[in-house]
Amino acid sequence: MTRMTAAALMALGLAAPLAAPAQAFDLTDMTAADREAFRAEVRSYLMDNPEVLMEAIGVLEQRQADAQAQNDETLVKVNAKDIFEDGYSWVGGNPEGDVTLVEFTDYRCTYCRKAYSEVTQLVEGDGNIRFVVKEFPILGDQSVLSSRFAIAVQQVAGDAAYAKVHDALITFRGNVTDDSLKRLAEENGLDAAAVLERMKAPEVEKVISENHALAQRLQISGTPTFILGDQMIRGYVPLDGMKQLVADVRAD
Repeated sequence: MTRMTAAALMALGLAAPLAAPAQAFDLTDMTAADREAFRAEVRSYLMDNPEVLMEAIGVLEQRQADAQAQNDETLVKVNAKDIFEDGYSWVGGNPEGDVTLVEFTDYRCTYCRKAYSEVTQLVEGDGNIRFVVKEFPILGDQSVLSSRFAIAVQQVAGDAAYAKVHDALITFRGNVTDDSLKRLAEENGLDAAAVLERMKAPEVEKVISENHALAQRLQISGTPTFILGDQMIRGYVPLDGMKQLVADVRAD
């Protein structure tokens, strides 16, 4: 429990007996003895009824979740064009799908890797999801190299080549270096020299910079982060949970 939550709960506990009008009970008029007796009574009540604390925690957490969801909805609406139609992010699945799923991903992120196979199953199994990948390297130099390579491949060789190297990078287990990326390019039938040279281009840096700026506006600091409809999903969600979220969006 955070210190802030504990303090909020204490305030809730102390406020519980004060449901009567303010003029009927004025804490400022209490003597030291009265105040001590009041504190003892509150403590006794909470010890006898600990479920009240759990109820208060539930109410507080729900209010916080509702506030976060409302804030996220506003952020998504304000930034909708950059999220869904930026003109450079790779689009997979069904480009004409009735639902769009956006993922901010880092190739070195453990939970992005865990989500990869399940997101693939979700998109391929559904058949009507438009899937957008936002390159969002935040976990160090190897993450940046990986994203630079993927973006360079897309700019040099197109979307189909990007899809292949995206899959390869998210499942790659070695160190990401110029040499390993050169081999990866060659294994996928690409012009390795052209791709490695493109990695240095300002057009590649622009994609990463704009994705980072968008993430900052959306208050995204971790991966994976998904945007589905008007909501943000911050973190990994199992396949069944993602299916339900998609169904909920369609039902709205």
